[in-house]
Amino acid sequence: MVSAAIARNVVGVIGNIISFGLFFSPAPTFYGIVKKKTVEEFKPDPYIATVLNCAFWVFYGMPFVHPNSILVVTINSVGLAFEFVYLTIYYVYATSKGRKKLLIFLLIEAVFFAAVVLITMLALHGTRQRSLVVGVLSDIFNVMMYVSPLTIMAKVIKTKSVKYMPFWLSLANFLNGVSWTTYALIHPFDLYVLISNGIGAISGLIQLILYACYCSCKSENDEGGDQDLKPSGVQLSNLNGRAAV
Repeated sequence: MVSAAIARNVVGVIGNIISFGLFFSPAPTFYGIVKKKTVEEFKPDPYIATVLNCAFWVFYGMPFVHPNSILVVTINSVGLAFEFVYLTIYYVYATSKGRKKLLIFLLIEAVFFAAVVLITMLALHGTRQRSLVVGVLSDIFNVMMYVSPLTIMAKVIKTKSVKYMPFWLSLANFLNGVSWTTYALIHPFDLYVLISNGIGAISGLIQLILYACYCSCKSENDEGGDQDLKPSGVQLSNLNGRAAV
């Protein structure tokens, strides 16, 4: 019979693989930026937010905060590396105004994160108290990223078209939420991983249901000439491709 530890590790590895795919998904967009040598109207906001989200989950998974969370640390460390690469590319090809905005937001995040780390390590004693504070903060950012596609879902309902909600990203978001929810439920139980990823699984399921409802309208709407609804380029403000753990 498979032990709980082995089952948890297997599920965690699967979650790592799915999350890696989600972190990698914006790569073609940034390849396009490098090729064009301009960021045009693209926004770095989702990637700035993901940096802080990953940083908190890496901190949460540390043995002195929440033991037995090495798989949470590994994937979010990879996520941090991806996001810094994306933001570096954005910085290189952004306007001076865009660069300044990026640096200001990253500085604010760094100060906020450093303050949380110092307070956690100096004022809170024991993994239980530290897990509570860092876990709640991590959940807040994770939930924000998971529910962000709600704006896209509203557009799907309004336009009766799924062209703004790629099927594979929706499926990957759903599988990501399910895998980490399962991971959290296996002993040792992890409430904070469960909360945000449970919400993520539900969000992903809703996206898939919407896709099933409106995918049959895709060809009709595309032929209908609603060209005014098409974005001028790949929208970096769409958080569908962001991974959360």
